[in-house]
Amino acid sequence: MRCVLLSVLPFVLAATLAAGSSSLAVKSSRYVQRPTQIVLLGTGTPNADPDRSGPSVAIVVNDTPYLVDFGPGVVRRAAAAFQKGIKGLAVKNLNRAFVTHLHSDHTTGFPDLVFTPWVLERKEALEVFGPKGIKAMTGHILKAYREDIDIRLFGGEPSNKTGYKVVAHEIKPGVVYKDENVTVKAFLVNHGSWREAYGFRFETPDRTIVISGDCRPSPSVIQNCSGCDVLIHEVYSEAGFATRPAEWQRYHSGYHTSSRELAELATRAKPGLLVLYHQLFWGTSEDDLLKEVRAGYSGKVVSGRDLDVY
Repeated sequence: MRCVLLSVLPFVLAATLAAGSSSLAVKSSRYVQRPTQIVLLGTGTPNADPDRSGPSVAIVVNDTPYLVDFGPGVVRRAAAAFQKGIKGLAVKNLNRAFVTHLHSDHTTGFPDLVFTPWVLERKEALEVFGPKGIKAMTGHILKAYREDIDIRLFGGEPSNKTGYKVVAHEIKPGVVYKDENVTVKAFLVNHGSWREAYGFRFETPDRTIVISGDCRPSPSVIQNCSGCDVLIHEVYSEAGFATRPAEWQRYHSGYHTSSRELAELATRAKPGLLVLYHQLFWGTSEDDLLKEVRAGYSGKVVSGRDLDVY
């Protein structure tokens, strides 16, 4: 696992001062037990890459995890991060998640997130925040697993009576969640024909983090970053795109962000660190993709991999 937190913090501090974002006086007045950790649990796409699980990002503040999306493999990636020292990602701690949109690659880990932590002694209900449709999805999952729930509750297996429950919140743009660790703001992004697709802005005691979700270049991402500490943004390779069939080019250009477009967006958004995720390579290398972005963007940028920590 690559950990770049210590090397990035000085750059982020300088960027925060230059951009005139939330003052250090305000941030330092809030008690921080542990620096905020960003853990990439999954950086993948619908492509079945065994080295990249489905999209999921964990924001861990004071050993409390907040997940964004739950693609396939999310719980086991959290367990792997816990084994590597991220204490907040103990599986039984996974009880809050935010969903950018309802594409299958971002949500097929939902049943896993509902049931596996319960089996491993989560007692709290899972709280999920997402677009219209998340309540229906939740209800169907619980109905589909009714036999499993009944056996675990009444079939003699030691179990608690609450950890399988889900409280689903259908959100609108604005502040959707707030506690002593984070304020979470949702904002609409352009993801092709999706009526509701969201990005999220996390404000913690020591960092501001923006996650794009899947999207075309969206002014809302620039507005919500505006010198943020970390911007985590999807991207596809322009060189790889050129090799795709015409029908897929039409799709990807209408739903996703190219390396050139992301360079232009990041130049305007001015993050302290740009992290690429949900990368579509189509035969190009990670180094090639970074070169494409750096051709139009002079800021600090890295290509994220599963279990990277920032």
